[in-house]
Amino acid sequence: MRATVMYKAHDVRIENVPDPVIKNPTDAIIRVVRACICGSDLWPYNDGPNVSGQQMGHEAIGVVEEVGSDVHKMKPGQVVVMPFAYSDGTCIFCEDRLQTSCLHGGFFGQGAETGGAQAEALRIPQADGTLYPLPVGEDDALMPVPPHACRCDGHRPPRGAGGAGRARP
Repeated sequence: MRATVMYKAHDVRIENVPDPVIKNPTDAIIRVVRACICGSDLWPYNDGPNVSGQQMGHEAIGVVEEVGSDVHKMKPGQVVVMPFAYSDGTCIFCEDRLQTSCLHGGFFGQGAETGGAQAEALRIPQADGTLYPLPVGEDDALMPVPPHACRCDGHRPPRGAGGAGRARP
């Protein structure tokens, strides 16, 4: 499959990379239909990535293609939005809507563990806690862009968060 890969500042390439596979029973694979670029993609674009050869992107809308045996909320064919962090949805931080601090979570596009969302497909760890179904079809002309999609799904900011927290799923 194809994915964006950053080697150094201003050196981003579209390359063939291995297709994602289910590694854990809580994983899902999505086919990416929309991805976005945000500031945390642009910072390494201007300053260079932490690791040369890093896949980019961490917010997308996709279609669930496959789910692990321990995924119960998602099913193949669903259109979903994924935030920039993956989380289990059950730990003390997730229950307080602080998914970026999840005890079992991490971030997309930050290394080889998950790959980046600016790709044709992506492995989603902790799929039940990470993915949010959208009430649209993949060809819907009114499909929202990923940051807006998080809000459309009824997610709220972390308790006590100011304006910065409002964009978080």
